Amino acid sequence: MPKKATKKSTAQSAIEASTTANSLLDLNPASAMPNIWAIGDVQGCYQQLESLLNHPEIRNDPNCKLWFAGDIINRGKDSLKTLKRIMDLGDRAITILGNHDIHCLAVAAGFRREHHSDTIGEILKSKNRNDYIEWLRTRPLAHYAYGHLMVHAGVMKPWTTAKALELAEEVSTKVLRSDKWQQKLAQVFGNEPNQWDDSLKGSKRQRVVINAFTRMRMCFLDGAMDFSYKGAPQLYPLHHGVKVLPWFELDRRQTTDTTIIFGHWSTLGLLIRPHLLALDTGCVWGGRLTAIRLNDRKVIQIPYTEGTVDKLGSKIWSIKS
Repeated sequence: MPKKATKKSTAQSAIEASTTANSLLDLNPASAMPNIWAIGDVQGCYQQLESLLNHPEIRNDPNCKLWFAGDIINRGKDSLKTLKRIMDLGDRAITILGNHDIHCLAVAAGFRREHHSDTIGEILKSKNRNDYIEWLRTRPLAHYAYGHLMVHAGVMKPWTTAKALELAEEVSTKVLRSDKWQQKLAQVFGNEPNQWDDSLKGSKRQRVVINAFTRMRMCFLDGAMDFSYKGAPQLYPLHHGVKVLPWFELDRRQTTDTTIIFGHWSTLGLLIRPHLLALDTGCVWGGRLTAIRLNDRKVIQIPYTEGTVDKLGSKIWSIKS
């Protein structure tokens, strides 16, 4: 008697479809992949975003796609204008959620307060507030296509690409897109647990997932997240005498064969490796807004101001191999 076929998950189907497409195009991958620009943290820097969108490589290619790696709002002076501009891009843009975007949702839900450095007030006071919040909470935590996985912060060591996509969809469905999203989101804020375990259930499971995708930087060698440090990784080799590493440097990470695009870590700077693209180059802190075209890895950088980039560029915003 023939065995009953098992149903494939959405994540597995997406990966298989992309892998099949890519394998057919391996003879000429540069021309096969559509022009996709992955863009680092905008954080409300509307003027720099406009300059990027008006760069000839993008302006003269209206069919190119734009992937925003989260944190499109907050801290920069024009969060509302930035949000509206990206929303107006429609299907041309894919935007995933970052920690600042989720913070905006949390303030809107009423269980977190605005920080003195926040610039989300215009969004929350707008007559179209509900439309903006609805749009934000329906953004994904991860996006995968053409062998590239985009997340805001990182992917936990034991997760395969398929597992990461399944967990991203699980949290989006059960928390962010839930009819009771305000209560559900409030339950996933916190730092513990900081380690993945397949047996985790409910809000603890969802908390690890959302923290990994939107907050993770350094990890202990066993893969547990260390939330205490936000600086350059080379300046912080120990945590209370225990060695920590950037999440992407951990041994036996299960996503080493997938190219991961992420932002979130301005003090890391622009990092370009065969299977890793770090794109947060601290525009909101006086650095640059960075975009990279995935098929040929051409880089565009828009300075926050002409004066500060030269001063900071050699220290932080550099390409590392």
